[in-house]
Amino acid sequence: MKLTWYGHSTFRVESGDARILIDPFFTGNPSWSSGWEQAAEGLTHLLITHGHNDHVGDAAAILKKTGALLVANFEICMFLVGQGADGDRISPGNTGGTVDCVGFTTTFVQALHSSSYGGEGGSNTYLGNPLGLVLHFPNDPTLYHMGDTDIFSDMGLINELHEPKIGLVPIGDRFTMGGAVAALACRRFFRFDTVIPCHYGSFPMVDQNAEKFVAGLEGSPTRVRVMQPGESVNF
Repeated sequence: MKLTWYGHSTFRVESGDARILIDPFFTGNPSWSSGWEQAAEGLTHLLITHGHNDHVGDAAAILKKTGALLVANFEICMFLVGQGADGDRISPGNTGGTVDCVGFTTTFVQALHSSSYGGEGGSNTYLGNPLGLVLHFPNDPTLYHMGDTDIFSDMGLINELHEPKIGLVPIGDRFTMGGAVAALACRRFFRFDTVIPCHYGSFPMVDQNAEKFVAGLEGSPTRVRVMQPGESVNF
């Protein structure tokens, strides 16, 4: 598996024949200024955790260009079909459900957050429940993108059911859990081999570094991999 981070919560995952983008926020991303074209090369799947603008991002343009399969909750799927995405290339679900993505599966799990898309004039479109995404691969470690969330005790059930080995963990505070709480979540509820912090270092209102998260996991068997935007890591 090859994993690339583009800042904020945007990741590309390559496993087998699957080429996956999660939360494709490129345009307007303060951590990234090189567009989405290269990141979307050969794309087979586009996954979205929730409907906020900094997670839906460039999804409509990417879907129209690549024909990738959209995997998200029902409301986000319908919203993007309304923006020009192919209605025959969607795979909607919701909390607790699992969809077969051909080459891997995606399970939608709980996240404590909100979900709407802000439009012109301050209008907001409700886009369903916020979610985390658990990706199971036949020959690679299970990956859990937490989406935007606070800590919650049912993370223990997510670990029991799925045993994720790679965690993509929001740590920026204010809109998600902060670094210390995120570290507590990883220690108390999971047995990750590797965790990668995200949702920080982008907008001024969120924490600008991962120091609290790294400190909170000192002495833990879990490896913390602090990445730079555009950096890739292989598992």
